[in-house]
Amino acid sequence: MKSLYYILFFVIFNSVYFLVICQNVPSPRREQSSTLVGTRLYFFGGSISSTIIVNEVWYLDLSSSFNISTPPWHSDAAMPVGDIFGTSCLSSIDNSTVFLIGGRMRIVNTRNFSYTSSVYKFDSKTSLWTAPTINNFNYSFQARNEMQAVIDNYGKIFVFGGNNQGNDDNITSTAYNDMSILDITTMFWSTQTQSQSVLINVDYTATLLPSGIIVYIGGRGSNTANLNDMSQIPIFDTKSYTWSTKSASGSIIASRADHSAVLTQDGNIIIYGGSTFNSSQISYVFSDIAVLNTTSWEWFLPSVSGTSAPPLSHHSAALYKNYMILAFGATSATNLYTNKIYILDTQNYTWVTTFNIPATTNPAKQTQSNGNSSTDQAKNSSSNLYIGVGIGVGVVILAVIGFIIYKNRHKEEFIATPGTSKDDCIR
Repeated sequence: MKSLYYILFFVIFNSVYFLVICQNVPSPRREQSSTLVGTRLYFFGGSISSTIIVNEVWYLDLSSSFNISTPPWHSDAAMPVGDIFGTSCLSSIDNSTVFLIGGRMRIVNTRNFSYTSSVYKFDSKTSLWTAPTINNFNYSFQARNEMQAVIDNYGKIFVFGGNNQGNDDNITSTAYNDMSILDITTMFWSTQTQSQSVLINVDYTATLLPSGIIVYIGGRGSNTANLNDMSQIPIFDTKSYTWSTKSASGSIIASRADHSAVLTQDGNIIIYGGSTFNSSQISYVFSDIAVLNTTSWEWFLPSVSGTSAPPLSHHSAALYKNYMILAFGATSATNLYTNKIYILDTQNYTWVTTFNIPATTNPAKQTQSNGNSSTDQAKNSSSNLYIGVGIGVGVVILAVIGFIIYKNRHKEEFIATPGTSKDDCIR
């Protein structure tokens, strides 16, 4: 009998283990890129250690409510290469194709640089990756990274500055102040060389306003010690292709790089986190929230409630309706990585632990829901299949073990009486 109890314990333990390993959870990382596609918030690549760059693709399913302690993660088709410090944006033409641009693209799970392509397309409907043919491509852009792209309503992607760290993290990099433009309707690339009055910028945030103005906040110059003044905001007009500078008044915001920015429904830009540097290393990571009013061009520090997110740098941020969603990143100057998400309700500046489907709408042009497509259903079914199989197998095995124990107990407790036999009792 004791052996049966040991078997039962073994089965239960392994069933629990099987269920645990079947859950889809990405490993901690930083330096990934991200894009919101309908009700899916995608994350591409990232660094999971100082030596490993991944080509993984994950997304959060925002079609239903969840607690941030158990977010609904799903994996998707891996990228052709591993990538960090790249940038991605959603096609404004079909609202389903994601363009991954630049970054340190490397052979998967190594630090070896891969000179393959600087632009990839991801079809979120079919989960297919392709390297498009680009006309007039500027090959000096091939190793460009640490920049952020925006796309206008006409299908033009604007990518400013960045640097070409190249295939060795220890080499001297070249930083830029040019504007690269990819028209996805013709796949034609053009590069605008700016005047010297336009400063070099790396590790900034870029936010496109409905007026067609791109707002560049923070970042640094050609070296990590040269952080940009947060009260002087460079803006680029995508209609006239001209630069100007806005002087931002109000609260004093510390200079930083590798922070995040989202545009709220009322026209404010919320920034979070970022870092300062000592030589080439992160020396301090911020955990503050600052808001830029793009009408008055004033900074203010809102009163924030709830349990706040930790300091974050090299993280991702996106606005889904009234929620600012932060994910991944480095949580300290010692480069501790995280795979947690944090959510700020931007209507009342409250950190929340539960994501509830908001009734308000996001003014940004995007697919509102592709969660009911056959592709989505297949992927969700695939993700849940392992857990379902694990539960089913566990139940069946436990039922069999229970039946065996039941029979053996009755065998041991059998007491013969006149007119009965052992076989009569266990029939």
